[in-house]
Amino acid sequence: MRKVLCVEPVIFVYMFASSLTSPLVQQFIYRRLWEGEYNSTFVSPGSNATYCEQNKSSPAYVKQKEVQEKASVFNMQLDLTGAVPSLIVAFVIVANGDRQGRKRSLVLPSMGALIADICLTVISYFSLSLSILFAVAFISGLFGSMATFLGGGFAFIADVCHDEKQKTTRIAVVDLIFGVVSGLAGLLSGYFLRGIGFTWTFVTASLLHVVNIIYIIFFLEDTVGISEFQHQSPVSCKELLRDTFSGVYMLFKTAPYKKRILIIVLLFTFMTYLFTMVGGSSLFTLYELDEPLCWNEVYIGYGAAAFTSVSLTSFLGVYLFSKCLKDIYIVFIGIFSYIGGMVMAAFAKTTLLMFLVRVPSLLCFMPIPVLRSMLSKVVLTGEQGAVFACIACLEVVTGTISLSVFNILYAATVAWFSGFSFLLSAGLCLIPLTVLCWLLCTSWNGEDLALLAPEEVSSIESIDS
Repeated sequence: MRKVLCVEPVIFVYMFASSLTSPLVQQFIYRRLWEGEYNSTFVSPGSNATYCEQNKSSPAYVKQKEVQEKASVFNMQLDLTGAVPSLIVAFVIVANGDRQGRKRSLVLPSMGALIADICLTVISYFSLSLSILFAVAFISGLFGSMATFLGGGFAFIADVCHDEKQKTTRIAVVDLIFGVVSGLAGLLSGYFLRGIGFTWTFVTASLLHVVNIIYIIFFLEDTVGISEFQHQSPVSCKELLRDTFSGVYMLFKTAPYKKRILIIVLLFTFMTYLFTMVGGSSLFTLYELDEPLCWNEVYIGYGAAAFTSVSLTSFLGVYLFSKCLKDIYIVFIGIFSYIGGMVMAAFAKTTLLMFLVRVPSLLCFMPIPVLRSMLSKVVLTGEQGAVFACIACLEVVTGTISLSVFNILYAATVAWFSGFSFLLSAGLCLIPLTVLCWLLCTSWNGEDLALLAPEEVSSIESIDS
C-alpha cells in the first residue's frame, strides 16, 4: 500500500473533534455545577425560562456568581491535572522524533483523545460524578495531549518543507487550519448540543478520532526513516531519556553565543505572548454565559466560529506581510491587534459589541506561526525535533499556568468587574513587545542565522566578536 506525506487531514480531523468537545466540556461542567447549586434541572436561555439572573439584588444573582467562580476553579484544576503528564510525554516523544519518526507524536494524542471522549460519553450518559474528569484528564495527559500533537505536526511540516523561504507561509497554513476548523467545530457544537445532546456529541468525536488513527497508521508515511541503531538493539527507558535530554541540551551547548541567545529570546517571546493570549481568550465562554450577555449554547457556538475569520485574516496577513516585511514586524502587528481586541472585550456588555471584538483582533494569531517559523529557521535540519519539543513543552507549561492564573483571577474579580482579566491580558502584552524592541535594537533577527552550517555560524560569530 502506497503511503502519502499529507498530514493536513490528520490535523483537520483531530482539531475538529477536539474543538467540537472543548466548549461542550466547559458547558457540561457549568450545567452540572449549576444544577447542584440550584437543585433543579438546567434551563437553556433559548427557552421561555432563563437561568441567567441580571438583577444584582436578587439572591439568585449571588448564586449565579458562585457557580461562575466554581466553574472557573474547576476548569483550572482540570487543566493542571492533565498538564503534568502531557509535559513529560510531549518532551520525550517530540524530541525523539528526529530519530524515531513523527507518527508517534500524532497517533498517541489521537488515542488519548479517543479514550477521553469515550469516558465523557459514559459520564454524560450515566450522570456520573464530575470528579471522574480528573482521572480522564490525567490519562489523556499520559498520551501526550494537544502539546505532543502540535509539536509532532509542526515538526512534520518542517521536515516536508525544504524551501526555507516558504516555511513561514507553510506553518501559517497549518495554523489557519487550526483556526478555521476550530471555528467551524465551535459553530456546530451549539447545534450538536441542542440537537443530540452531550452524549451523542461525544460519541461523534470518538468516531472521528478512530478514523484519524486508522489514517495515521495505515496511510501516512513518516518523514523520518528508521535508523540502523533502532534495528540493532532495543533502547532502555534510561537511555531514551538520556538521549532525549542530551539532544535538547546540545541544541543550546553547541550553538554559537549569538544563536543561543536568539533561540532563548524567541522562546521567551513565544511563551509570554502565548501566556497572555491563552489566558485571556479562555475566559470568553464563562464571560458570555454570565450577565449581561447571558448567551445560550448556539450564541456561544457563533462566538467560537467568529474566530474562523480571525484565523483567515491572520493567515492572509502573514502571507501578504511576509512579502514586504521582516518576521519581527509581523509579530509586532499581531500583538497590537490582540491588545485592541482584549481592551474592547473588557467593556463589551451587548451581544453586538461582543461579536465586534473580533474586528480589532483580526491579526492576533499572526505572532504564533511567525515565531514558530523564526525558531525553525534558526536551527539546523537535525535539530527540528529538539526545538519543536521545546516549543511543545513551553506551550503546555505556559498554557497551564496561564489558564490557572486567569481562572483564579476571573473567579476573584467576576463579582465586581468581570472584564478585569481581559485588561490584564492586554497589559501583559507589554512584556513580549519590550523583548521584541530590544531584539530589533540589537539587530538580531532569526533570518540572519537561518539554517547556516556550523562553520558558517562560527565565522559569523568570530566576525561579530
